[in-house]
Amino acid sequence: MSASERPNANWIQAFLEAQAAELDAATNTQLAYARDLTAFSDWLDGHFSTVTQSDVERYLIWCDDQGLAKSTRARRLSAIKQIYRFAFEEGWRDDNPAIQISGPGRDKRLPKTLSHEEVDALLGAARAAPKDTLRTTCLMELLYATGMRVTELVSLPVAAARGDPRMLLVRGKGDKERMVPLSPPARTATATWLAARDEAEEAAVKDGAPRSKFLFPSRGKLGHLTRQSFFNLIKDLAVAGSVSPAKVTPHTLRHAFATHLLAGGADLRSIQTLLGHADVATTEIYTHVLDERLKELVLDHHPLAQDD
Repeated sequence: MSASERPNANWIQAFLEAQAAELDAATNTQLAYARDLTAFSDWLDGHFSTVTQSDVERYLIWCDDQGLAKSTRARRLSAIKQIYRFAFEEGWRDDNPAIQISGPGRDKRLPKTLSHEEVDALLGAARAAPKDTLRTTCLMELLYATGMRVTELVSLPVAAARGDPRMLLVRGKGDKERMVPLSPPARTATATWLAARDEAEEAAVKDGAPRSKFLFPSRGKLGHLTRQSFFNLIKDLAVAGSVSPAKVTPHTLRHAFATHLLAGGADLRSIQTLLGHADVATTEIYTHVLDERLKELVLDHHPLAQDD
């Protein structure tokens, strides 16, 4: 079958399979590629094999007219460039129509973070949670102690928590592994939850249920607590702890972990390793976050900054 005879959906599927096999792309990355390329295909009045540079440019203008953020438009252009690079390598096209197009750039926004007091309020709300208190406390202590991504947290294997570990082995993006240390409160919360989890599992096994390989098991399709469930949980904790829910997401706890470490004197390379960043340039954003917080501190509290 020639390239022009392959439906656009076949191009996308072949590209995603190659990403998974050759680059070991994470599931979320593949889903993002699929969404962006499907959106481009839906807009096209034609076939991927006949697209020109002008077509791609008109699509980006249309995306801008739709009010899509710079980051979204940049991501969509990147996906288009990637699939045409793949098509070139496969011999489906003899050019890449998007290669000379410059992206719109990204809005450089500093990541939201939380103060020590706000984190303490969230942890206090977790310990006072009326439901699943031990699990909730363990989730929050682990998140703040390690700076894990939410997917890494909810899918932690139970084997990683056995034996009161001082370090956790975390499997991150691209299936890369890293070691993260546990604070004493996180170790205590993990040990307490693990005992309760194992007790509940033993009772379930006697009733014919299978054992779970996850630290935070669930009866759902994934077999573990979902990202959305944890997102909803952390919003409830924000309300209970009198912290603005708009500021609180699993990712802001990750940012708080990094920002508080940097403020405490940790070096960027160490924070990069703990966060699982491939490039230290990604980690450097936290120096700007800290600069902004120090600037606010001076403006709020320095006597020369006060109005007469």
